[in-house]
Amino acid sequence: MLAEIEDNMQKSVESTQRSFNTIRTGRANAAILDRVMVDYYGTETPLKSLSNISTPDSTTIAIQPYDKGSMGLIEKAITLSDIGLTPNNNGQVIRLNIPPLTEERRKQLVKLASKLAEEGKVAIRNIRRDAIDDVRKQEKNSDISEDESRDLQDGIQKITDKFTAKVDELLALKEKDIMTV
Repeated sequence: MLAEIEDNMQKSVESTQRSFNTIRTGRANAAILDRVMVDYYGTETPLKSLSNISTPDSTTIAIQPYDKGSMGLIEKAITLSDIGLTPNNNGQVIRLNIPPLTEERRKQLVKLASKLAEEGKVAIRNIRRDAIDDVRKQEKNSDISEDESRDLQDGIQKITDKFTAKVDELLALKEKDIMTV
């Protein structure tokens, strides 16, 4: 039971890490485009499945669509997204120039990272709540003793604390990454 709880909490931490990867830092990172969805012939399609995305240098992201006809749709999706970058199209490749972040923008991104970390912690706490409810039901049905119930609840809380600390650690690393000029 505890191994299953630990596995679910690990998945929550990994999900939070993926969310952090979509937050822009001062360097070009193709992962910031992971949340961009393109309205491709009436279907919401992830940008990364419509094009080849690369980072030729530390300040540029190059997007080369597989279908040249989708360039306008991709540009529109990037413009409407929350990444705050303007696409430049030369007919073959769409380039996104990553300008240096202003102090104000860095602070906004740190707030966004904090919000995503809090969502990760809420997911972990929800797993804890469900697990503790299960243990209490087992105790109520006399499937386990009161002592076993208390031990399991303590174990669940220790696992929760461990994974909450991991999320805090990831947040601290991301904040440092964002604030580094």
